[in-house]
Amino acid sequence: MGTDNYYSVKEDVQKYIDGCKTKMNVRTHKVFGRAVLAGMMIAFGASASNVAAHAVTNVGLSRLVAGCVFPVGLMMVVLLGAELFTGDCLMAMGNAEGACTIWDLIKFLFVVYVGNFVGSILLAVVNVISGQLNYSSGLLGAYTIKVAMGKVNMSFGQALCSGILCNILVCAAVLMAMCARDIVGKLFACFFTIMLFVVAGYEHCIANMYYIPAGLIAARNQNYVQVAMDTYGYTADQLASLNLYGFFVKNLVPVTIGNIIGGAVLGLILLYLHGYDKKKAA
Repeated sequence: MGTDNYYSVKEDVQKYIDGCKTKMNVRTHKVFGRAVLAGMMIAFGASASNVAAHAVTNVGLSRLVAGCVFPVGLMMVVLLGAELFTGDCLMAMGNAEGACTIWDLIKFLFVVYVGNFVGSILLAVVNVISGQLNYSSGLLGAYTIKVAMGKVNMSFGQALCSGILCNILVCAAVLMAMCARDIVGKLFACFFTIMLFVVAGYEHCIANMYYIPAGLIAARNQNYVQVAMDTYGYTADQLASLNLYGFFVKNLVPVTIGNIIGGAVLGLILLYLHGYDKKKAA
């Protein structure tokens, strides 16, 4: 059993399953609104992590710096009750326990995914218009292009596996935050686990809805492109790979599939290990 400070894993799993039933009764427009909010929050974290890391040349240190900033996005999602697609992949537990049908789950996840996309894209556009990418004489804009380039040039297998590993950690963070009974505990649960996935360089489909569109927009600015060529050695032919095909087909599709697998597998494993035994209960 849990204590005054936290719920046990068994209690946490049941609490999440009960929450699935509640989510199925929320009106679609409210689910969509919460999803847009979550997309913006994750995009805020992604944007700030780029700012923090863009001038750090050491790769490991750069990832560590980004990892210390990005988790704020998930903290806001958790504390403000927003709907994040990657975390909601845990709802496979609810489906397995009869809290929702597979069709209702698919519809719910679709609405959340679209809402996250809208929120992330909106933040990316407004961020670029704000002039943020001009930091360091356009180096932030060039770095934004670099980040996007790395994502659209992964193989399908790389993106898929990276997505699986990412969402194991993201969903672990969500459940750990639910275990905590106080705000500080929830924040710590989010921070360290999400920092781990960022430092490791795993792929998060909703974060990529900011990173890649921001890179696509930045690539239309010749100043940012020139700085990217001078700083990172890109050629015009290489930069041509940063396009909508690369965004959707080479990254978003495999990463999304990987995120679904990672979240669902973690949820079902925890359900098997810590779910209530119905036979004993009977």
